[in-house]
Amino acid sequence: MATRKTAPAKTTRVAVPAKTPAAKRPAAAVAAKAVAKPVKAAPVAKKAAAPAKPAPEPKPKLVRDSFTMPKAEYAVIEQLKRRASVLERPAKKSELLRAGIKALSALSDAALLAALQAVPTIKTGRPKH
Repeated sequence: MATRKTAPAKTTRVAVPAKTPAAKRPAAAVAAKAVAKPVKAAPVAKKAAAPAKPAPEPKPKLVRDSFTMPKAEYAVIEQLKRRASVLERPAKKSELLRAGIKALSALSDAALLAALQAVPTIKTGRPKH
């Protein structure tokens, strides 16, 4: 089988005119450009300075996670979502879980221990279908 040789693509260079520095330009062109710029007035002092805005807080880094829970306890999340809607404060699942974490973190050590003992331990991992 014969191989074909192709000619390499020709590259052409285009000459780009260099900008001439202001020192080499005609004096009339430099003077016309200087006249063309509008002159800004000096800033006027304001009567009352606007209060400085506080720097915006950096957004917290979000973490995705998954967990396993019994179906009956998972159904409680839906009940809580409905209750929140009735109270005219719709809530997402993640908001409910975060609110629960805040409530648990406010408990004393003894109350936290009692709450943890009320939750039965389950086997973690994905359920078999």
